[in-house]
Amino acid sequence: MSSVRQGSANSWVIQSRVVGALLMREVLTRYGRHNIGFLWLFFEPMMFTLGVTALWSVAKIDQISTLPIVAFAMTGYSSVLLWRNMPARCISAIEPNLALLYHRNVRVLDVFMARLLLEAAGTTMSFVVLILVFWGIEWIEPPENVLAVAGAWAMLAWFGFGLALLLGALSWTSEIVEKIWHPMAYLLFPLSGAAFLVDSLPTRAQDFILLLPMVHGVEWLREGFFGSAINAHYDIGYMAAWNAALTIAGLLRVRAIAGDVTPE
Repeated sequence: MSSVRQGSANSWVIQSRVVGALLMREVLTRYGRHNIGFLWLFFEPMMFTLGVTALWSVAKIDQISTLPIVAFAMTGYSSVLLWRNMPARCISAIEPNLALLYHRNVRVLDVFMARLLLEAAGTTMSFVVLILVFWGIEWIEPPENVLAVAGAWAMLAWFGFGLALLLGALSWTSEIVEKIWHPMAYLLFPLSGAAFLVDSLPTRAQDFILLLPMVHGVEWLREGFFGSAINAHYDIGYMAAWNAALTIAGLLRVRAIAGDVTPE
């Protein structure tokens, strides 16, 4: 029993090092060594969120809502960037990394994990920095429930993780996955809850929109931020079931293609 435990521990250490090395390689490949380099990891999503916030402020959308528009835009668009960018990083990720799969300890799952960790880290750092900066200049109030915000963020990251694994593995056997995902991501964007509260919709529309799992995460996130100022609609059990199903399906599909992926 002790030898089995020791072997498992050694395997964990080896794979952790492999994922760490792949992550550093991905940082250098994606952001390079010049200019601000890896700082683009969180500047990129930060710039997007700031741009949307500025547009909403100029359009004076805050005049039709009692909620602070900066915090509303930040919680909405940062959460979208978290789950939407993960599949984009895993789709067609295997082919450019085929040479690395010659190494016995490098697996398809490791390639996906490195990209997913990098994407999650960048968006999370951007979100935290935006909160601290906007709080510091008194554009927003701090979240009413930090634990709820962290829990909702983790659920959205899990959703993006499971979806990315599944689509990334499917893209190896079918090019149509990449072609379908891009328009689908744009279609899901206005339905994700980023630009509206579920409570503001008619009852029949609420029932429809709550079929989408990411909406539950955004609603929980905003409840953590705004507290009693909003009437949030979400079911974390429903979202967890979706996340678990996507993750299991993704892992099974990654396992299925592992033997078919042949290094060049």
